[in-house]
Amino acid sequence: MTKKLMILLLAVLAGLSASAQVQFGAKAGFDLTNFWGKDKGHAMAFNYQAGLLMEVKFSSAFAVAPEVVFASQGSGKMSLIEAGWVGDIPTSSTAKISYQTNYINVPLMLKFYATPDFSIDLGPQVGFNVYSKYSISGKDAIDKDAHNMKDSTKAVDFGVGLGGTYSLTDNTFIQARYTLGLTKVFKYDRCKNSNIQIAFGMKF
Repeated sequence: MTKKLMILLLAVLAGLSASAQVQFGAKAGFDLTNFWGKDKGHAMAFNYQAGLLMEVKFSSAFAVAPEVVFASQGSGKMSLIEAGWVGDIPTSSTAKISYQTNYINVPLMLKFYATPDFSIDLGPQVGFNVYSKYSISGKDAIDKDAHNMKDSTKAVDFGVGLGGTYSLTDNTFIQARYTLGLTKVFKYDRCKNSNIQIAFGMKF
């Protein structure tokens, strides 16, 4: 169903772009990521993003910008005890757990140009989980290897993004965005993604 919607969306954009100004581009940047909900005690994690975009501008004030972005997400370290770890660990343990969830994100941003160089961006996002893992660190950690979490994480993540884009030149820009996850990251927990994103990009 998701694949059919994406094909339909691309077909509509292709039809509309016939009478609109179209630009393609690429961007890369860094993210501060975490979870919100039940596991909100985790620390922020420093991650990254990189991808491609297309902007279809219908007038001087309005545009639509679909993107395809690889993003490393997840959370920073949290003690096993605070995380409710089920296992044999001492109460004095300093071991901590962190999560990394990697997605191919496809946001569709609606852009309102408040000025010729600055737009306010708002829109939905769907993410496809390509790899997830957890790691335990600390001097008394029993197992410090990274563990695949494919069977524990959801394959698809839905969210909504809000931010802004500022044109530095005719072909370069800086972008800031906050994306709030609306669906569960894990199958057996209630936490959701929360991402602060800063990116630099070029339009061709």
